[in-house]
Amino acid sequence: MSEHDPLDIRGQERAEAEKKLRERLAQEAEEADIRRLMTSKWGRRFLWRLMDQAGVFRLSYAPDAMAMAFAEGNRNSGLRILNLIHTLCPEHYPAMLKEQSSERTEHDGDPGNDK
Repeated sequence: MSEHDPLDIRGQERAEAEKKLRERLAQEAEEADIRRLMTSKWGRRFLWRLMDQAGVFRLSYAPDAMAMAFAEGNRNSGLRILNLIHTLCPEHYPAMLKEQSSERTEHDGDPGNDK
């Protein structure tokens, strides 16, 4: 049997307050993680890779509706990361773009690089 008492209003309010506290702490931790990642080159590279793999920087069109829906779901996850970056630490985004641009230039100029 469940121990849930539908008449225990204070208990329900307490449970709701605890749930909101857990959600707020989880959100604050996520925001702190994004800020910390964006302060380092390896962190920016990691987040860029996640967004690139999610398809943020390309179209998700596919002739098959289910494949396109799947791609859009992935892209939505990447857009969420991009939104966090722009909201929490927009001052680091130009550095991220510059680093990715210079990495592409380095790899494009490499004779051993197969495109």
